[in-house]
Amino acid sequence: MKRWMNIKVNHPYDVLVIGGGAAGLLAAGTAAQNGLRVCLVEKNARPGRKLMITGKGRCNLTNDCEVQELIASTPSNGRFLYSAASAFPPSEVMAFFEGEGLPLKTERGNRVFPKSDRAVDVVDTLVRYAKKHGVRFLTGQAKKLIVRDGCMQGAELQNGEAIFAPNVLVACGGASYPGTGSTGDGYQLAKQAGHTIVPLRPSLAPLVTEEKDSAEMMGLSLKNVALSVWDTKKKKEIYRDFGEMLFTHFGVSGPMILSASAHMREMAPGRYRISIDMKPALSREQLDLRLQRDLEANKNRDFINSLSALLPNKMVPVAVKRSGIAAEKKCNQITREERLAFAELLKQFRFTIKAFRPIEEAIVTAGGVHVKEINPKTMESKLVKGLYFAGEVMDVDAYTGGFNLQIAFCTGRLAANSMTLEDM
Repeated sequence: MKRWMNIKVNHPYDVLVIGGGAAGLLAAGTAAQNGLRVCLVEKNARPGRKLMITGKGRCNLTNDCEVQELIASTPSNGRFLYSAASAFPPSEVMAFFEGEGLPLKTERGNRVFPKSDRAVDVVDTLVRYAKKHGVRFLTGQAKKLIVRDGCMQGAELQNGEAIFAPNVLVACGGASYPGTGSTGDGYQLAKQAGHTIVPLRPSLAPLVTEEKDSAEMMGLSLKNVALSVWDTKKKKEIYRDFGEMLFTHFGVSGPMILSASAHMREMAPGRYRISIDMKPALSREQLDLRLQRDLEANKNRDFINSLSALLPNKMVPVAVKRSGIAAEKKCNQITREERLAFAELLKQFRFTIKAFRPIEEAIVTAGGVHVKEINPKTMESKLVKGLYFAGEVMDVDAYTGGFNLQIAFCTGRLAANSMTLEDM
């Protein structure tokens, strides 16, 4: 104890939770409900900052699916989650929130939202749950874990204060959206305890394209289009989706793109190519017939002025440029070969992926504490007794659709239920 003689010491707790996000809030409330004395340290004055912005401010808090689907939707170490997900599956997460007074609704793709469409209501429910069971909230930032003889003792804060507890949960989130407090603190704490950190990379991130014409369509949102992702190194399609996407000044974004990015596990310039089917409901033959009708109806007009019924206005100049057909060419002069090639262009509107956008813009951080050093049945460190991990700080990340928050909730719940007062 000499090391801490000159540090202001709080009275001891049974549990110290570091991080007031989804995993930390639920874990703190659960541990307190189990009768443990809990202190939650959060660097922001208000917990749940990142939760506030999820789902465009609506908070897609889980996915109403079976455990096996959750695992299949988690490309990084999904099987590691089996115990946590089985103990607190999506159905029980939904029951928990509704039991705490938050009505829910399920939308396309089994995505679950609060009926109010307000992420703040999810945060308020979690904070109210934790406070109801006696969790003490403390604003501060953990600087260093206190470990003695391979056992957790607590943590030292940036202000020099030490909080002692035999059970410590690191639930600081990842490194994405640093403005919400997710600045990678948990990785440093884990390193201090001897844990391996799998290199961080963006997941569920917008994509930078080699082609610059995406910028010409900046702000254009496409709906009901099909997307396929091709791995040029493995020479195979690795992902296919249908839905919405968005063009930006740097490339592409939107729900489908974010999901696709999670499959690009070994990003390198030019390795991945995406292909957009602008008319997935039409076969090539049907699209050709549609083009023939449109060209006939506009036979005396310039080609570029004949496409407003077929394509969004912002896309027309780009599509015409890519086709190689002169913009001012009259529709009645378009050859069969040009028409068929244009139809093929619309069925395979391609972009080459150059890179992810920076990790700060990603929804989720991939990488983190190596799961081989964490007991999947308890979320406890295999290296330090009494040290637990939950949520995004671990090397576990899933596709978009509520899966990542489900992971935060179930790992936080399992960690809290695994904590004991042995050897105190």
